[in-house]
Amino acid sequence: MLILLLAACSESPAPGDDPRASPRDAAKVALGAKVYAQSCASCHGANLEGQPDWKHRLPNGRLPAPPHDDNGHTWHHADHVLFAIVKNGLVPPYATPGYESDMPAFGGKLSDEEMWAVLAFIKSRWSGEVLLLRTEIFGNISGK
Repeated sequence: MLILLLAACSESPAPGDDPRASPRDAAKVALGAKVYAQSCASCHGANLEGQPDWKHRLPNGRLPAPPHDDNGHTWHHADHVLFAIVKNGLVPPYATPGYESDMPAFGGKLSDEEMWAVLAFIKSRWSGEVLLLRTEIFGNISGK
């Protein structure tokens, strides 16, 4: 438990973390909470819980919006990947060519600052266990 606490409170960012999405920046997290409520919660849930049965395709063949809490897979991705998906929608290189998603591109609707703030807000809601696992995942990817 002490290791989890120390990892979650470490001053150095985990591999894959971008300081623009720091969950330790209270002002950024507050802005992110506001933007998330206005632009993301209608699909991803007010509590980051995602849509029901999010792992199973809808009748139109698309997947429901996944959760952004510990139960989803958002934390498996580096910040720059998450930012690109928010900005450009779920398109290549983060989706296969021809993949259809209901995830809109927010690049024309939100500023970069607002999108980074949303990511900071989401990360602020992850548990210490998830933050540690995320560090281990990126450590393994980078060969550490």
